[in-house]
Amino acid sequence: MNNATIPQLVAHRGYMAHYPENTWAALQAALEAGACWLEFDVQMCADGRFILLHDADFGRTGGDPRCVFTLDRPTLQGISVHEPDRLGERFFPTAAPGLESVLQRLATFPAAHALVEIKDESLERWGMEKVLDALLALLAPFRQQCTLIAYNDAALAYAQDQGDFRVGWVLRHYDQWHLERARQLQPRFLICNERKIPAEDTPWRGDWQWMLYDITDPEQALQWAARGVTLVETRDIGAMLQHPLLARKACRHGL
Repeated sequence: MNNATIPQLVAHRGYMAHYPENTWAALQAALEAGACWLEFDVQMCADGRFILLHDADFGRTGGDPRCVFTLDRPTLQGISVHEPDRLGERFFPTAAPGLESVLQRLATFPAAHALVEIKDESLERWGMEKVLDALLALLAPFRQQCTLIAYNDAALAYAQDQGDFRVGWVLRHYDQWHLERARQLQPRFLICNERKIPAEDTPWRGDWQWMLYDITDPEQALQWAARGVTLVETRDIGAMLQHPLLARKACRHGL
């Protein structure tokens, strides 16, 4: 098979099949497994700083109902996001990492690229401009390794207006309105749950790359690649890279 029809894999919230999501342990394990691409979520804390976190509170990942918007970063370091309901106590204690430290660590893996998803909850709580001005300032020194992604198309348009930032749009629906908006926005990536695309459809053609999630079947990943998808996001990066074709696109990072 031609390498052009083999997708690259994106580690969804890191190697989350076996590690607490959105933690450095999960990201590092994904890189060690051979991931070239990482995806993680960020929320803005009460002090205006950012941590890696998918939800607006710590109930699911830490058994703590407190909201990220009411706490500052030092306080957040006392909450362990080791996902006890899913992973037991194996990773206790694990604090949600700050975005700055993750970006600095990522810079030591120059072949790695991160898709940084700003969550809607932070945009709604703090306001789009406040959040993005702070976030883009952090990402700017690392822009060669980072792409900002979001569901909020207005946020992505704002980021594009601020400078040469790559953006990816996460689609809520696969429909005509989103296609027309994609043509206006011209993101670097279009990102979608693979179940939203009709089985008989070829993903929309345009000046973008497609990323589909959340896929854990190597053959399914290869089938989508044959239909024009270049990136496949998976929670189980290690298992997926055991497939000999997918392994061709792995990055070893000198490890």
